[in-house]
Amino acid sequence: MPESGSTYAAAGVDIEAGDRAVELMKEWVKKASRPEVVGGLGGFAGLFDASALARYQRPLLASATDGVGTKVDIARRMGVYDTIGRDLVGMVVDDLVVCGAEPLFMTDYICVGKVYPERVAAIVKGIAEGCTLAGCALVGGETAEHPGLLGADDFDVAGAGTGVVEADRVLGADRIRTGDAVIAMASSGLHSNGYSLVRHVLFDRAGWALDREVPELGRTLGEELLEPTRIYSLDCLALTRTTEVHAFSHITGGGLANNLARVIPEGLRAVVDRSTWAPGAIFELVGQAGSVERLELEKTLNMGVGMMAVVPADSVDVALTTLADRGVDAWVSGEITERTAGDAEAVTLTGDHVS
Repeated sequence: MPESGSTYAAAGVDIEAGDRAVELMKEWVKKASRPEVVGGLGGFAGLFDASALARYQRPLLASATDGVGTKVDIARRMGVYDTIGRDLVGMVVDDLVVCGAEPLFMTDYICVGKVYPERVAAIVKGIAEGCTLAGCALVGGETAEHPGLLGADDFDVAGAGTGVVEADRVLGADRIRTGDAVIAMASSGLHSNGYSLVRHVLFDRAGWALDREVPELGRTLGEELLEPTRIYSLDCLALTRTTEVHAFSHITGGGLANNLARVIPEGLRAVVDRSTWAPGAIFELVGQAGSVERLELEKTLNMGVGMMAVVPADSVDVALTTLADRGVDAWVSGEITERTAGDAEAVTLTGDHVS
């Protein structure tokens, strides 16, 4: 008797489960919209009405793409899938806003070993919630099932976003001047960077479990590690409307100094005083548990600062008031000075963190 023919399902791809996931996620995608979005979920491409850009004299489109790295392993191990999407959005839209761009829309890519419809829908729920917090629309995405390459419970997420900024309002290094103030905005924790180091230190070396109650954190280790990335895009845009801003810096992989250096022009430097803030307990725990030197921590983790703004000195009061009104903990952390022949680095960190 001849063998029956092979099928996609036999190869490990469940089309019906994928269709079910789409149905479950529709309600969340619908909530992450803007008036310019044309059509709904299900087309081959998301549509956005570009005539909305007619109010710009010279609109520049900004684009960014990112993922959330090995933080997805924490979500998988905890079985919590509805927050990791907020991390994805934060990583993308806050790169867009650095140049002053308003995030308009995002698309996502979710890769799984096996489609569990409720799980995929939970991931999309988090992405949609993140888009709502960022003021942008989720116009589409893709869910791919990769049996044989990923384990049944394994997954990864990535996304791309598009924003717009008026050409003569682009922020960056060319606007920064001596005497400008550097304002730091508090992070919500580790955000989505450095998790390979964190996992190595806390799991492999210290042997901690995700359900370990950590008094210094006031919750379990897993709850701390899964805390979503703070999304700053609307806060940053509010700053540009209320006062003069010269530059932003999104503090992600590479740490504070390396990311801030990306917007510091030749001939100038940023001097940032560590004593102006105390990093959260998780940063000290990682350092102690792994005997990680301060320099290694600072070039890997955000150390309690998720976004920085460079503003004229006379804009500081309005900037801090604006951020406080929006519930953002912010403070003056440093200033812009001339870079002398002996200053090799664009960013200098001084002092010690307060305990």
